[in-house]
Amino acid sequence: MDITVANLRGIYTSLSTIFNQSLGATETFYNSVAMTVPSTTAVNEYPRLDDLPGWREWIGDRVAFDVGADLYSIRNRRFEKTLKINRDKIRDDQIGIFTPLAAQYGQDGAQFPDTLVWPLFKKGEATACYDGQYYFDTDHPGYNEQGNLISVSNYMPGTGPAWYIIDDTKIVKPMIWQTRDPIKLTQMFSDTDPNVFWRNEYVWGADTRGNAGFGLWQLAYKSKAELNKDNYKAARTAMQTIRKRSGEVMPIRAATLLVPPELEDQGRSLLEAALINGGETNVWAKTAKVMVIPHLA
Repeated sequence: MDITVANLRGIYTSLSTIFNQSLGATETFYNSVAMTVPSTTAVNEYPRLDDLPGWREWIGDRVAFDVGADLYSIRNRRFEKTLKINRDKIRDDQIGIFTPLAAQYGQDGAQFPDTLVWPLFKKGEATACYDGQYYFDTDHPGYNEQGNLISVSNYMPGTGPAWYIIDDTKIVKPMIWQTRDPIKLTQMFSDTDPNVFWRNEYVWGADTRGNAGFGLWQLAYKSKAELNKDNYKAARTAMQTIRKRSGEVMPIRAATLLVPPELEDQGRSLLEAALINGGETNVWAKTAKVMVIPHLA
C-alpha cells in the first residue's frame, strides 16, 4: 500500500468506525449500580440527598431545607490508552490484523467505567463516604421513629465471599459514575509527527476524564456471611427499615442481589427456585432479581 495522506485517512476512519461501533454495542455492568452524572468542571459537588426531609403539612410559613449546607465532592481524573502501528505493516498491507484490535479497543473503552466503579464498591467496608463512616459499616448515623440519632448498619461481617443487595429502582443509585470528557480518539499519522519521523510508527490513542464515587449507602448492603435465607432476610430487613431524620421510613426496595460467579448457584437457588427441601414452597423466590457480576470475584 502506498503511504499517502488519503490512504492514511481512510485507515484511521475505518479503525475509528470499528472502534465506535464496538464502543456503542458493548454491554456493561456498572450502570446496574451507578448513576451516570455529567460533569462540567474539575470537581462535582453533591448534596446529602439522604438527609432531605419528608413531606409536612403546610401550616404557617414553609420550612426550607438548605441542600447546599453539607456537600461532598468527586474530583475528575484523566485516563488514556494508546496503541502504535509500525509503518511497514501498513506499507506491506497488514492493516487487516488491526481490525479486531480496534473492535477490542472499543469494547475496552465501553467497559472502562466498570474498572473504577466495582473496585471502589468492593472496598466499601474500608473506604469512607460522605458521612465520615466507611461506605459499608455497622454504625452509620441514622434515626429512629422519633427522629433520635441511632446507629444503622449496612454491613454484615463474615469470612466468606461477599454478596450485596441493592436498590436499583431509583433515580439516585448506590454509586456514581461521573463523566467529564467522553472517550475521544486522536491519531498521529503525519510524516512530520515525531513518532513517525524518529520511530517509523503511527500512533493512535483514546483518552477520557471522569471518576467513580459513592452515592447513597442506604441503597446498598454488603454481607460476607453465608448466603442463606436467614442472612438474606436480615439484610433485607436492615435496608427496608432505615429512616429519615423526620422518623419516616425511607422507601427502599431490596430489589437486586449482586453475587460473584462463585455464589451464583446459592443466589439462584435462594431467589429463583419455586420449591426447596423436597417440595417446600420457597417464600423468598422472586423477592429480588439475581445479577452475577464478574468484577465482584
